[in-house]
Amino acid sequence: MSTYEVEEEVRKNIMEKIVKVGKIQISNTKPFVFISGPCVVENRQITLNTAKAIQTIAKRVGVPFIFKVSYDKANRMSISSFRGLGISKGLEIIKEVKESLGVPVLSDVHTIEEAIQAADVLDVIQIPAFLCRQTDLLLAAGETGKVINIKKGQFLAPWDTHEVIKKIESTGNKKILLTERGVSFGYNNLVSDFRSLAIMRETGYPVVFDASHSVQQPGGLGQASGGKSEYIPLLARCAVAAGCAAIFMETHHNPKQALSDGPNMLALDKLEAVLQKLKAIDCIVKGIK
Repeated sequence: MSTYEVEEEVRKNIMEKIVKVGKIQISNTKPFVFISGPCVVENRQITLNTAKAIQTIAKRVGVPFIFKVSYDKANRMSISSFRGLGISKGLEIIKEVKESLGVPVLSDVHTIEEAIQAADVLDVIQIPAFLCRQTDLLLAAGETGKVINIKKGQFLAPWDTHEVIKKIESTGNKKILLTERGVSFGYNNLVSDFRSLAIMRETGYPVVFDASHSVQQPGGLGQASGGKSEYIPLLARCAVAAGCAAIFMETHHNPKQALSDGPNMLALDKLEAVLQKLKAIDCIVKGIK
């Protein structure tokens, strides 16, 4: 039996779960969903303009779109790093995006209190990679009843996500997404092990690949993280070829001027060509006509 046949046999025995975000259905066997936006809320206009631009591109390509932006980045390298506008102002702007464009929205939470407050606005609550084993935070997020996107920590093996999943499921919430974002490889470097996508897919839950943070170089610039954004399209293509449910990719109109994580964001003017290739690969891999 070939490797491909073995993989197909494994897939048949997995109970694929479908997670719904509004009208969007996310599953490892359905067309891939695009989760994208700038790293952080820099200001109202940039956030709204970026969301509208991505929505327009996604519609043109024919890819379901969830808008992602962080109201606060609480894990920056330096005390002087830009973190965002904070939860109150940030959520206000994210809510405006949601209501004006009619798109589902996703952002990170860092505390129990944030999870409760953010649930009033967000369609998807994201657990940052560094906090993916924080039991009380996971329970609070699960209890909101929202879709929970768990970013697998750089220090975590893919099979360890089973224990993370159990914490969310213990609240009765089974609306879970699992995101791969690379694993620590020495100092200031990450690598992507695409076996991880297949291993996490065995849980049945939709698996997301974060093509932006997988090219990050944590702390690589001393007081900030570096990155190799030129590899974002390559890693995204590999992940879609591996059969992921969604691609997570941060984008900005001018990454060099971005206030956070610019080195690992894709420029907006490159996005449409990348999405077209990803959709073509996805159709082939999943047999979509």
